[in-house]
Amino acid sequence: MIENARSINLVAGLLLVLGIVYIAGPLYLTVATASHTLDFILREGFAWYPGTELLANMGRIITETRIPVQMFNSLVVAFSNALGTSTLSFLAAFAIVYFRIRWAGVVFALILATIMLPLDIRVITTYQVASNIFSPLNAVLDVTGLNALIAQAFGSPVHLELSVLNTHVGLIAPLIAHGTGTFLFRQFFLTLPKDLFKAARMDGAGPSRFMWDILLPLSRTSFAALFVLTFLSGWTQYLWPLVGASTPDMQTAVVGLARLVPDADGQIPDFPMIMAGAVLVSLVPLTMIALLQRYLVQGLVLSEK
Repeated sequence: MIENARSINLVAGLLLVLGIVYIAGPLYLTVATASHTLDFILREGFAWYPGTELLANMGRIITETRIPVQMFNSLVVAFSNALGTSTLSFLAAFAIVYFRIRWAGVVFALILATIMLPLDIRVITTYQVASNIFSPLNAVLDVTGLNALIAQAFGSPVHLELSVLNTHVGLIAPLIAHGTGTFLFRQFFLTLPKDLFKAARMDGAGPSRFMWDILLPLSRTSFAALFVLTFLSGWTQYLWPLVGASTPDMQTAVVGLARLVPDADGQIPDFPMIMAGAVLVSLVPLTMIALLQRYLVQGLVLSEK
């Protein structure tokens, strides 16, 4: 039986066009709205065609809002999150695969369990720890009774306090530990020849040299793929930057965009200005995807096993 390839191609092409319209449609309306004035939007409703005010609205975003500072905060958070997550995941997967650890399977299962407990679920406990990073130590001293002994010896118990709220460290640290990157690197390491590590040892390469000179260059596509994914995740993170930073100068760009909507009842939002801010904020992740798309696809494909 000969399949009708022409009809299959026609259906596939139609589905592709529908997918492009579904994805690009809202983007087009965003850019079109950002290129008009508020009076035009209030008078005409949807902006079905582009206008001439896009650069002017972007200029207002840069000069009248804190979006530029918040974009810098987003860049610091996203880049540090991507670099920290990629490095920690690489080292964790290297230890699980290439070292003889008795409970390696249990450790890997616990790492994967972090995927089922994202930051949005544990945001309250994360906030409590970030408000005082020594609170777990204080709790251990209280539970074990050491604080009572210290109070008897020195007259007062130990109570350490250090808050990382409203700091870049406080925004970055809770985002780094995640099991997805460890799973990605582990799957890639399992695709490599099993005798590769033994051959490196026969040539006199220790674990550190094997990791830096052999394993890391082979993992560059997986590293780049995970870097892009975690960078986008850090850039679009909303809930934790909203909770962990209370001042406009420490908030991220996504939170800043939400702040552009007026809180007062009856006040009309400046839709073109908000859409111009969305376009401006989207330029950084879109540029990264365009530059590293090849590594993203290769890293995800080569990691499958």
